[in-house]
Amino acid sequence: MNTSPAPSPDSGSPDPGSPYPGSPDASSPAEENEGGGALPDVAPQLRALRRRRGLTLEAAARRAGLSPAHLSRLETGRRQPSLPMLLGLARTYGATVSELLGEVPPERDPIVRGGRAEPAEADGWIYHQAGGPGRAMQALRVRVPYAAPGDLVRVHPGEEWLYVLDGRVRLALGEAVHVLDPGDSAHFDSLTPHRIAAATRAGAELLFVHTLMQSAAADLCLGTDAHRR
Repeated sequence: MNTSPAPSPDSGSPDPGSPYPGSPDASSPAEENEGGGALPDVAPQLRALRRRRGLTLEAAARRAGLSPAHLSRLETGRRQPSLPMLLGLARTYGATVSELLGEVPPERDPIVRGGRAEPAEADGWIYHQAGGPGRAMQALRVRVPYAAPGDLVRVHPGEEWLYVLDGRVRLALGEAVHVLDPGDSAHFDSLTPHRIAAATRAGAELLFVHTLMQSAAADLCLGTDAHRR
């Protein structure tokens, strides 16, 4: 009678079970990266990321649409992932493909000096960059003129936060309209239809922070026709 213990999900041993519905066949050559050794060895990063996220082999494979056996082969270097697999695993672990490939991002200066970058203008709004570029959260200092043509309804993924520095701001969230004075702030889900406008003829100035998510950084969220002065 065989009394040897069953292999652990972390042991690297292939799972004898069949792949999940819709996942690639673990024996199919299409699973391997075309070009053989073109990709660096991602196995250590795959395994380390999964463990840092607290996921078992089965749970991670289920989220990525793979079989545990195939994910085990990726983590032990017996299979090279294709680019679609890397993208799927990056989404599963909340990481980037660069992180999976072990690339170290360049060091970013955490300090943003006032007046260092020229302002940008879009639809009458004046934008001063107040945060670092290329991040998932964008911070801006914004000057909103009275009755600007950019007074448009916006709907997009993410969150927004604003703080009124000077003047008064009219904020429409869905059917509700709020008037904000200096020192007032608002924090809302930007999937809610929203419109921001100055409520004083002298205009208004505010600090504005939003998460980019599916929005392009260059769009500045509020105006898609931004151009340098």
